[in-house]
Amino acid sequence: MAKQPLLTEQELQEALSSAEGWRLEGEKWLVKSYLHPTFPEAVDFVNRVAEAAEEEEHHPFIAIEYRRVQLKLTTWHSGGLTQLDLIMARRCDTLFIK
Repeated sequence: MAKQPLLTEQELQEALSSAEGWRLEGEKWLVKSYLHPTFPEAVDFVNRVAEAAEEEEHHPFIAIEYRRVQLKLTTWHSGGLTQLDLIMARRCDTLFIK
């Protein structure tokens, strides 16, 4: 995968202002937790995220703690946050069934 340009501080702040629940962790992680009604629903969500990650060729760090799923995004090849992370964040939000 080709190296992507890092987001500017302004681009990142604009994206965060419209990305419900996503937060910046450190300088290179975009993080969000999703709470599900049951453990099996949390696992189903993770499976949907995994399929999307394969399609996008952009894979998040995923942690499951009972009904809570935490996703962390960064673009490893670029050493920080890029448009790929914003695309994947939006895609993950669309996969979450409230």
